[in-house]
Amino acid sequence: MGIIPLTVQEITISYMLNDKRKQTTHLKSSQLAQITCAKDATEVLRTKWEGMEHVESFYVLLLNRANKVLGISLISKGGLAGTVADPKVIFQTALKANASGIILAHNHPSGNITPSEADIKLTSRLKQSGSFLDLPVLDHIIISEDGFLSFAEDGLL
Repeated sequence: MGIIPLTVQEITISYMLNDKRKQTTHLKSSQLAQITCAKDATEVLRTKWEGMEHVESFYVLLLNRANKVLGISLISKGGLAGTVADPKVIFQTALKANASGIILAHNHPSGNITPSEADIKLTSRLKQSGSFLDLPVLDHIIISEDGFLSFAEDGLL
């Protein structure tokens, strides 16, 4: 029997700033928005959210050690009643961005910002995973057209 040559694919990991206006620029730390409370995070999230009243979407806000926003990433877009938030995709995104902390966010098209049992379980699972990776989940915000709910500020985190 002959030796079968092994072919191994090389994986490349890249980090690219993406601006919808096609003007890729690197902002200085002094130019980054700083998050001090859930209201700050919600204001940043609302600038990027599209179609909030139509379908449920899940975003992650990526923060540095000073809680300055490195970026925001759409994790998934679903239907009227839900979307998939894959922990592997969430943490892959955060690790690629060299984030020191993350804020999770999703919308409820119905306008009801009360977290579902699934929202609570997912948040708990992600918080535990983040703790293991030394990449803390600082908050999970549910947003609607009229308001928001912060897991951290409401003692649910």
